[in-house]
Amino acid sequence: MINLAIAGDAAIDWDEWVTPLTQFSQASGLTVSLYDVRGWRQVGPLVASSTARMLATSVLWRDDGPGTALEKRIAARVFAGDVAEEGSFHGMRVCSLALTQFGQVYGVLVYGWRFNDFSSPMACERIGAAVGVSGNALWSEVRLESPVSEARLATYGALLQTLAGSIDRQRENIEELNRVNRARDLFLATVSHEMRTPLSALSMRIEVLLKTVPDLPSKVEAGLTAMRVHIGQEAAMIDDLIDAARTLTGQMSITRTPVVLGQVLRDALSTVEGNASEKHIVLAVTPPDHGDQVHLEADGRRLQQVLWNLLFNAIKFTPRGGTIRIDISQGAEQVEIAVSDSGQGIAADDLPHVFGAFNLQRHANAAGLGLGLYIARHLVELHEGSLSVASAGKDKGTTFTIRLPLG
Repeated sequence: MINLAIAGDAAIDWDEWVTPLTQFSQASGLTVSLYDVRGWRQVGPLVASSTARMLATSVLWRDDGPGTALEKRIAARVFAGDVAEEGSFHGMRVCSLALTQFGQVYGVLVYGWRFNDFSSPMACERIGAAVGVSGNALWSEVRLESPVSEARLATYGALLQTLAGSIDRQRENIEELNRVNRARDLFLATVSHEMRTPLSALSMRIEVLLKTVPDLPSKVEAGLTAMRVHIGQEAAMIDDLIDAARTLTGQMSITRTPVVLGQVLRDALSTVEGNASEKHIVLAVTPPDHGDQVHLEADGRRLQQVLWNLLFNAIKFTPRGGTIRIDISQGAEQVEIAVSDSGQGIAADDLPHVFGAFNLQRHANAAGLGLGLYIARHLVELHEGSLSVASAGKDKGTTFTIRLPLG
């Protein structure tokens, strides 16, 4: 069971302390407990010595026991500002250590419960009377254990502080990373939507001017047409930002319906044929039916987006007069769609990073945010498929392969 308390904005998982504190207790022979800001013991008492195990059978560390009362008083004083508070129970030393995150104390370790000098049968009788155990039996255990000197207790305290500091710094780093991630996701989602609205209005005004104003000067018409193209590019980048934000926040989803791969591929090709024609690039599809015999349970619009992205990238990085091949092969359980180009290729060191967010190949990539392949892989994975890349190296072309389960 996970117990939670609040320290600043962080939820504390006290269970993560059990293992390291147990190991510390066993190595040092000290008894350790951990208290939260409410004065509740969340971990412990963790006992290791024979004396402590005997005392654990008594009322000492029960909720209403004298040991628990002492630990709570020490913890309360630490929370009140006494950084290193100590106590004693009939000669048994009890120390404390504050746990902090982002400068705020959220817990207190109370440790010790050992004599710092050789005890006596009388001391054991007093302890036994206070907690309800036999003084003679207690003395039989105490006399076989070496006392923990002031210097050794200080050493144990320093080790415990190092252990606690390491855990707290790790938790601080994780919380800071989570905060940054939340801020990034919120930024992407908010900015993307805020940017889309004025662009839509500007695009509509340009369309109205081009369609309704007669006899526009050629330079004005050319300028408006160019603006329309640039707005389309900006809108595409905003769509990528929105999709990236949905991916990062786990909100990206697909709607599956029966689709024919051939139709999806033809729709994707129709959006890039103009770009390919401008560079005299040949688009070759195998088999000639474009996959009309392949039936899938998929989100046709999203699958078209994946194919369009791969084809557009292939055209962008393929020189004039090159070739792009789309090869479809159907197996018993899946279909493979390979998009291969004769372009600039990808260096071996860059291949592991191709699908990273905001990853740009600078050459011939003046436009875009480097999100297309990141989004494409996530969309394929939502279809329970995979998207991989292979390249023999610089100027040796690239092949992206989609693998999708058949419906």
